[in-house]
Amino acid sequence: MSMAPLRHLLVTGGAGFIGSAFVRQRLAAEPDLRITVLDKLTYAGSLENLAEITDSRRLAFIQGDICDRAAVDRAAKDVDAIVNFAAESHVDRSLLEAGEFVQTDVYGTHVLLEAARRYQHRRFLQVSTDEVYGHVASGRSAEADRLEPRSPYSATKAGAEMLVHAYRQSFAVPTLVTRGSNTYGPYQFPEKIISLFITNALQDLPLPIYGDGSAVRDYLYVDDHVDAIATVLNNGEPGSVYNVGAGAEVSGVTVADTVLEFCGKPASLKQFVKDRPGHDYRYALDVERIRPLGWESRVSFRDGMRLTVDWYKKHDAWWRRRKEADFWKYYRRNYQGLPSGAIPQ
Repeated sequence: MSMAPLRHLLVTGGAGFIGSAFVRQRLAAEPDLRITVLDKLTYAGSLENLAEITDSRRLAFIQGDICDRAAVDRAAKDVDAIVNFAAESHVDRSLLEAGEFVQTDVYGTHVLLEAARRYQHRRFLQVSTDEVYGHVASGRSAEADRLEPRSPYSATKAGAEMLVHAYRQSFAVPTLVTRGSNTYGPYQFPEKIISLFITNALQDLPLPIYGDGSAVRDYLYVDDHVDAIATVLNNGEPGSVYNVGAGAEVSGVTVADTVLEFCGKPASLKQFVKDRPGHDYRYALDVERIRPLGWESRVSFRDGMRLTVDWYKKHDAWWRRRKEADFWKYYRRNYQGLPSGAIPQ
């Protein structure tokens, strides 16, 4: 579906991992585009993630919470569209502090939808996750499949999607949803499996692998993911949902082995730990719906991993600042049964 170009976007969560990648990519690719970023700057968001953008005339930043109606109104009143990346997004943290996820992921989405309705935006794109489908024993999840989330995180993302659908049906808000697979790449806070494994390996610390390491994910390089989001934003059919995945299944053990290979570290750093509650052992996406829009993933798992490892090697100060006292306090709560020496003293 073609339309006049969007000239001014509100990108919520635009200082986070995937959101900042979207901002960097779109400002580089679209010279007439302006972006306003609204971000709370929680532990996982940082203005450092936007520092390489040199054309500040086309980027405005507002520090604020998507749950704050006044802050959202100030940010949303002059834009053409909202792209909502803002969310609490780590499954492990949702098992420890579920209420924060309900507040941000569900209520925050409601506040944004109200703004899109009030200002009659041309698009509202909700960035969701393949985890809303739950464990997929066989086959691949298609967009019309039943949602069966099994963690507080995925449940709140599914709840946000229900609100998006309701605002489309009740108020004709021109909504879109993308359900992306597990994403990795530069600037990812070192709590997710790939960024954690890389930084632990670089510190000569154990890589904590849940259970027997057989759980598989479809790992998607971040530049491919944000390119898909832009494609859906500009060409998607309002009211539609689009799966976004690379079509490859990789186990936790393979992730660890690949990290250790590219970091030049020994296999003895692999450490199997107690499995997480409600662990989904397989996600797999059918991505046929998005292909007619002209998108496909381009970066293979090994190529993406090599790029990511190289980035973390070159940005040692960036990730070390994020693995300080508060990080290790969370780490101790989350990973049970780690051997002595698994955490820096």
